[in-house]
Amino acid sequence: MDFVPLIDQIGEPLSAVTIGAVIGLAFGALAQRTAFCTRWAVIEAVDGRIGNQLPLWLIAFATAVLGVQYLLYTEMISVVETRFFATPLSLSGAVIGGGLFGLGMILARGCASRLLVLGSSGNLRALAAVILLGLTSYATLTWFLNPALAAINGLASSSALGTNDLLALMGTPQVTGVVIGGLLAAFAIGFAVLRKFSPAPAAGGILVGAIIPAGWFLSYTLSTQVFEPFQADSLSYIRPFANSVILAENGFAEEFLSVDIGIIAGTVIGALVAALASRSFRIASFGAEGAAPAWRYFVGAILMGFGGVLAAGCTIGAGFTGGSVLAVSSLLSLASMIAGAAIAHKLIDAPRRKHHRQMTIVPAE
Repeated sequence: MDFVPLIDQIGEPLSAVTIGAVIGLAFGALAQRTAFCTRWAVIEAVDGRIGNQLPLWLIAFATAVLGVQYLLYTEMISVVETRFFATPLSLSGAVIGGGLFGLGMILARGCASRLLVLGSSGNLRALAAVILLGLTSYATLTWFLNPALAAINGLASSSALGTNDLLALMGTPQVTGVVIGGLLAAFAIGFAVLRKFSPAPAAGGILVGAIIPAGWFLSYTLSTQVFEPFQADSLSYIRPFANSVILAENGFAEEFLSVDIGIIAGTVIGALVAALASRSFRIASFGAEGAAPAWRYFVGAILMGFGGVLAAGCTIGAGFTGGSVLAVSSLLSLASMIAGAAIAHKLIDAPRRKHHRQMTIVPAE
């Protein structure tokens, strides 16, 4: 794929924004229509009430891993110089940050990407949480929370393992990644068939997962054609939230434009257009019937902002994008996020549901 004509026409910064916007548009629209929600998938697994979200999530994750591992095996992309492998990453940050993120995800009733999609669909509670989440991630990366970040990250690093690459740690060739992706896909499909999961949602899961390899391919290809090098990446939200704050802080100067900015803008537009087209756009305030207390959204957003930076990403950025390249720290982050969310749900929401039998929890809250 040749991006040189695009670069010549609009320049490198805007080309990067365009690539990010394409990735974000696709995810925003698909996530809005499928109600893709890691929190709800965890709740289905914990409660043993399997609906659409757990099969959809498994299919999406398997598609992401299989697609990216195929790109790596065929050498269509390289991730050696990306943020997952260029320098050692914190394992302590992955575990502690992932746990905090999982707790925040339950409190705020959605992860970072889900809240952005909901906010773009008219949910003012989610929008307020997204703003606070972005400010917290900015404060963690560049401001007063940075010392706490450094202290926790310094406890354990992937340098102790000698690598952050699971395949290298196992001592196996790249084709093993394709095999792992294939096994995950077989499990996801088998699980979906057993649960009598309909083809349409299954297709939605495949499309959501396919955004990850598509993002890696587009980003890597562009990174090889620009004069100012940047690290290839795919879909992510924690760092893009912080970079959006930095962009605003610097008066939207061109030098602060990046793929990250395009991802945020694209997701907002994609989710908004999908909500309007499907007539599902609804203004939902804190005072709406059945809404959680405001403090839950605010505390949850802070925990996700801080925990997400520690974990080097959210359920999408660390879990799907980092997990798809089989980065050890990212797989630890994802596992810790799921465990944190599962424990938080059992301790916080499950007891409330027992006392309030009419209380229901749905993906879009």
